[in-house]
Amino acid sequence: MFYCPWMRILVTGGAGMVGVRLAERLARDGVLADRPVGHLALADIVEPSGPVLADFAVDTVVADLAAEGVSGELIADRPDVVFHLAAVVSGAAEADLEEGYRGNLDGTRALFESIRRIGRGYRPRVVFASSIAVFGAPLPEVIGDDQCLTPLTSYGTQKAIAELLLCDYSRRGFLDGVAIRLPTICVRPGRPNRAASGFFSSIIREPLNGEEAVLPVPDDTRHWHASPRSAVSFLLRAAVIDTGVLESRRCLTMPGVSVTVAEQVEALRRVAGDGVVGLIRREPDETIRRIVAGWPRL
Repeated sequence: MFYCPWMRILVTGGAGMVGVRLAERLARDGVLADRPVGHLALADIVEPSGPVLADFAVDTVVADLAAEGVSGELIADRPDVVFHLAAVVSGAAEADLEEGYRGNLDGTRALFESIRRIGRGYRPRVVFASSIAVFGAPLPEVIGDDQCLTPLTSYGTQKAIAELLLCDYSRRGFLDGVAIRLPTICVRPGRPNRAASGFFSSIIREPLNGEEAVLPVPDDTRHWHASPRSAVSFLLRAAVIDTGVLESRRCLTMPGVSVTVAEQVEALRRVAGDGVVGLIRREPDETIRRIVAGWPRL
């Protein structure tokens, strides 16, 4: 095969919070796996904004992965690494079954199939952003490497199916995949999205901005968090890891910090005072409580 000294990278979901930060990190580092980055493509259903300063070419594409032919166009220049971050978030996937399966399953299958159809020895590293939502209660206190996948939401089910596809396509030699099960990313910057876990960030972010935030679950709710910076580091590590040591276990659960909502609120109080904490309004939501209660805590 022809060897190119510089690396081509594709990021699906490039307009999302993690995708934006991943692109910024790649622009800052300029290399991946000891090879200089020569081209970065960012694709999403809305126009991504590429990094302002990059010493390599950056293309942004508005793309719906589940639409006919779109994935093939994105893969046509044979990227060396594909970061597959595009997803319909948990709350939206639970509220709209068809939208969730179309975005999280059909789009992923289309991407993997486009890679397979190129053939001729093309076997890129594919880093898939999965989720701890693939696990469901009842759960042990600590999630081990052998924990069964028992999702209790449509979103978790869609991520679990995509993990199985990634492993099977890797086993058959079509791609070289690694799935990273991310904890809830907190604190997420920007505006709230439709993720069921979004309030974990909102109860910190909005009060610090002088805005009211809704807390839909009890204060003793415990959950598992990682920072946006950690999420990017996990993805980059997955892009260079020796998958030979993983054998058939290509889906890795990432570490995080386990805290209760009460501990989050107390940390906010220490930093910003009672007045800021007073902007949190408790408004129970049984649907969100049920979804979050089924996720791992540690």
